[in-house]
Amino acid sequence: MVKLYVLASLAFSLTAPFASAQVAILGSGVSKDCYEAAKYQRVSAREGEEICTKALEAEVMNITNKAATYTNRGVLRMRAGRLEAALSDYDIAKQMRPDEGATYLNEGAAHILRKDYTSALVSLDKAIELNSHDLYAAFYNRAIAKENTGDIRGAYFDFKTADELNPESDLARKQMARFEISTN
Repeated sequence: MVKLYVLASLAFSLTAPFASAQVAILGSGVSKDCYEAAKYQRVSAREGEEICTKALEAEVMNITNKAATYTNRGVLRMRAGRLEAALSDYDIAKQMRPDEGATYLNEGAAHILRKDYTSALVSLDKAIELNSHDLYAAFYNRAIAKENTGDIRGAYFDFKTADELNPESDLARKQMARFEISTN
């Protein structure tokens, strides 16, 4: 039986996590403007957050759109470096729609930015379990969290899965190049 060992190279050069999985809004209005602010980044994160807050305060929305608006505002807050506020929005969104994988994906990214890799793993495992619409980002982010918790082998295989899910991107491939595979 041949065992596979994966060793991370000494050049530790992980990039920032993916943190831009927006949740689409059906219909029109200020909540749609919030979604577009998160998706297209045509306004500053601060301005986008204000648009989302206005939507949450003034617009009548169904539970799906309201949860999506909280997630989108969380994305904008995260981009502005307001990680605790972003995590608060993700918590609210999860209470409303516990089956929305994008919320867990973004929550995981926020935890990575806070260097709370154990919490990131919990969120990212859930995003993957829910088959989040951006599985590439979920596996990529989980690889970052795994590597930072010492699970080098798991990190390698998550980067490999991310690469298979999105072969057009070379980010995961660049990360995999840092690893040495040994069969000893």
